[in-house]
Amino acid sequence: MADYTFYTNPMSRGQIARWALHEAGADYEQVIVEYGPPDGKPEAFNKANPMGKVPTIIHHHNGHDHVITECAAICHYLAAMQAPELTPKAEEMADYYRYMFFAAGPVEQAIAAHSMGWKPTEEQQGMAGFGSYERTVDALETLLTGRDYVCGDRFTMADVYVGSQAIWGTEFGTLPKRDAIVAYAERCTQRQAYSEAKAIDTKQIEESQNA
Repeated sequence: MADYTFYTNPMSRGQIARWALHEAGADYEQVIVEYGPPDGKPEAFNKANPMGKVPTIIHHHNGHDHVITECAAICHYLAAMQAPELTPKAEEMADYYRYMFFAAGPVEQAIAAHSMGWKPTEEQQGMAGFGSYERTVDALETLLTGRDYVCGDRFTMADVYVGSQAIWGTEFGTLPKRDAIVAYAERCTQRQAYSEAKAIDTKQIEESQNA
């Protein structure tokens, strides 16, 4: 048995988790989960994640099965368990956690709301975790200006998550192509682990479309 069971769908945020698995050099076995009702999905997957969401990872460790969901959590867990060199040093922790959870919270929420056509009023912005799409994008651009990666000039696992937001956002038009965001996304795509993981998902997508 592999160290990790990886429930995913190539046309999902599972691409983030696969990139993280490759960056961490983790031994994993994938299980493709098709979209649809729970009764059409693996029983072990439904038991592991009542939300029915991919990616979901199960770490088979010391006789126990540990379930990890949510992409940001998966990224950091894999770094902590498999690749400590991708975790933050003491002086990097503030940026590491700040950027990762900014991307997992305000950025995710702002993009989803913007894509669905919901724009909070001035009164609602105080209740919305992201304020407004424009404010969130401006903040992201500011945070990425003047640095190569989240922790400065060193790549960490936070860049898998934040980088995925920048890559997908500029590729699919959910984020504007501002110089700092585009340059950061391009640096992330040059990672060997990114290319390896992306090739697997791309091939699986092509195979499913040609089936």
